[in-house]
Amino acid sequence: MRVSVSWLREYVDLPADLPTGDLEQALVDLGIEVESAVDLAETVTGQLVVGEVREIEELTGFKKPIRFCRVDVGAANGTGEPQEIVCGARNFAPGDRVVVILPGGVLPGGFAIGARKTYGHNSAGMICSAKELGLGDDHSGIIVLGPDVTAKPGDDARPVVGLDDVVLDLEITPDRGYALSLRGLARELSHAFDVPLRDPALAPAPGGTETPAYPVEVRDTVGCDRFTARLVRGVDPTAPTPSWMQQRLVTAGIRSISLPVDITNYVMMELGQPMHAFDADRIAGPLVVRRAEAGEKLTTLDGVNRVLTADDMVICDDTGPISLAAVMGGETSEVVAGTTTVLFEAAHWDPAMVGRTARRHKLFSEAAKRWERGVDPAVALVALERAVRLLTEHGGGTPSAEILDIDHVRPRTPISLPADLPTRRVGVEYPPARVVALLERVGCTVAQGADRLSEDPGAVGVASGVGTVLSVTPPTWRPDLTDPADLVEEVVRLDGYDKVPSVLPTAPPGRGLTPRQRRRRAVAGSLAERGYVEVLAHPFVSPELADQLGLPADDPRRPAVRLANPLSEEEPLLRTTLLGPLLGILKRNLGRGHRDLALYEIGAVFHPRVGAGSPPAMGVDRRPTDEEFAAADAVVPAQPVHVAVVLSGDLDPAGWWGAGRPAGWADAIEAARDVLAAAGIPDERVEVRAAEYAPWHPGRCAELRVDGSVVGHAGELHPVVVAALELPRRTSAMELNLDTLPPTPVTPAPTVSGFPPALIDVALVVDESVPAEQVRRALEAGAGELLEDVRLFDVYSGAQLGAGRRSLAYKLTFRAPDRTLTGEEALAARDAAVAVVAERFGATLRGA
Repeated sequence: MRVSVSWLREYVDLPADLPTGDLEQALVDLGIEVESAVDLAETVTGQLVVGEVREIEELTGFKKPIRFCRVDVGAANGTGEPQEIVCGARNFAPGDRVVVILPGGVLPGGFAIGARKTYGHNSAGMICSAKELGLGDDHSGIIVLGPDVTAKPGDDARPVVGLDDVVLDLEITPDRGYALSLRGLARELSHAFDVPLRDPALAPAPGGTETPAYPVEVRDTVGCDRFTARLVRGVDPTAPTPSWMQQRLVTAGIRSISLPVDITNYVMMELGQPMHAFDADRIAGPLVVRRAEAGEKLTTLDGVNRVLTADDMVICDDTGPISLAAVMGGETSEVVAGTTTVLFEAAHWDPAMVGRTARRHKLFSEAAKRWERGVDPAVALVALERAVRLLTEHGGGTPSAEILDIDHVRPRTPISLPADLPTRRVGVEYPPARVVALLERVGCTVAQGADRLSEDPGAVGVASGVGTVLSVTPPTWRPDLTDPADLVEEVVRLDGYDKVPSVLPTAPPGRGLTPRQRRRRAVAGSLAERGYVEVLAHPFVSPELADQLGLPADDPRRPAVRLANPLSEEEPLLRTTLLGPLLGILKRNLGRGHRDLALYEIGAVFHPRVGAGSPPAMGVDRRPTDEEFAAADAVVPAQPVHVAVVLSGDLDPAGWWGAGRPAGWADAIEAARDVLAAAGIPDERVEVRAAEYAPWHPGRCAELRVDGSVVGHAGELHPVVVAALELPRRTSAMELNLDTLPPTPVTPAPTVSGFPPALIDVALVVDESVPAEQVRRALEAGAGELLEDVRLFDVYSGAQLGAGRRSLAYKLTFRAPDRTLTGEEALAARDAAVAVVAERFGATLRGA
């Protein structure tokens, strides 16, 4: 939210010589984040003057419209002659007064202005738009000064356009909706500087009349608990928005549209009450405020044809919906150039409804931003009166005597607050009288509860507040105050956060990383050392992902936790596998030109607890009991930690040395082995078996077992999955559940032999159905203690081996710890190993 300090001063008596830094610090102390505080006078240097356009010559023959202008800048250019300026804007005519920066000046962003020849003419200076002066985002045309501006050509333009002001850019948190208005900010600053507040909401306003200003029926008093309206007839449709109002709106980042619309935006900024202006002559019949019917359509003011749902609130006439309530009006009833009868509406809408509608339609208007944070329901009539007075003052017209006020607002419920609760919660002494005074400054009404407050600070139970209970009714503009904890926060905030001492507890002596942390770091380090790049994906997925991955209907990864308030309606579920988001990142990187990718992620997946029910309601007034914690934990989804890898393109790059090696299913399996090794699982406890498991290719998928239990899968993705996700052929992946791995065993120090090894290769012919891993284990079992290492280095199948047969070639390394092996010993160990393979699988030595 952007706001000028001069506008704030209309409602609060800030010190005249208040430094910008002190103002910024005061807002920060109140809990309002200040993005920037800019003194506009320092943003533009050089001569910025008012100019009057004398002549315009339209230049032709160029790709875009260009105008050669002669502008009277008085004596500012030193000659008194009109200044020659080339300009591309079309929204001004001879006789208009504009803002001109002369050569030598510098605009925001360091844009220096000079004199040069362009489009065949000399141009000395520039006619400025609001965006070029840093006053807003509107770059559709240059600033044209209104008839109410008295400045003459050559006068300094800074005071005219507001460049003599200080602009605050504030970030308002969701619980402080009242601060999205001048009224709310002025109230906060009156607390900070202890100065008087002129609340614009206290202005007199007539109440509703027996005869309504316009026939309106509110069918849903929960979604809309107050609706006020008033007519103004005979408005001059050509009346311009006064320049001071335009200037303030532009500074706030709001584009000037027309006088009635600008007035609604001005009142919204001033009072925090969003409003809407209808062209009453374009409304057909009475208005009805109701929930939309599923499938109804409405074209909003931004030109988008929107399909509505039953959760949306709409304002309808006899033709159907004409406004998406609290978010944006419709095209059929908007104020147009010929509007003479204006119907102002100021209502109060349900914040939850508005928030859902805005997110559903991706329509985050200024009105919706305020509604979902909470708007004061008591200010509707004041806003209506303010808008009517501004319109009749600047646009003529006659306001109707009838005023509509449909009021179903419920009174605020008092909150019981022990007077000593702030002291007990914060650790700073807050006497009860101080608590009452601070809450009343916020606007609360405080009544006595169990005990009476006494003027005598020594009275029993009063100085400490023990036993004293206050009944606090929050003001209508603070819907965020609902619990005692909220009131405690207000007491601390207004008294000063700086008065709360920072006492850090002494950290107990630790034992370093936990076993789980060590394992996670070891796995991450192992993958990174092998060239994999870590990514962090959002844990949110779409409902269609399970079908894209080809998960069967009974797959336990199909049920997913649905978020109550997702960041995107397209991805409302929490992931049950890392592969979906990880493959999305792979696809995005491929789309950006990266061909060879090896990515990994370590993170949690989420599995719902079927039939767990709802968690118990736990307040903030006390610590939950162990039973409540247990009941809440029983509902929380299971969140095991997984590790996943995806591979595409070449694993070994090609170059002058030769062709590269493409990544394949075997690399994914090897990555799984590396993870298990880094997790401290000995190789003899790991088993790799062929498997069929989505989303992997049935013939190129392996399941990994530790001590007989499946811990993950690896291999090449199914071609159907690759096509559905638009990934390259042969894309491979691996995913393991780290939480299912057994604890890392104590590994004895290896025995290092200084004697030379004996290296023997052996090729065994077996059936194609025999896994190479089981052959390797059989070789280890038969070779005995002399075998140091065994590694598969070749797989061959051919007609000479026979149908259904293949050759597996292994490198065997033999070594004794205490002597050099003889050839006979090495061959005997090899023969023993081959004998076991022959016994178990009918293997024969190739070539024997």
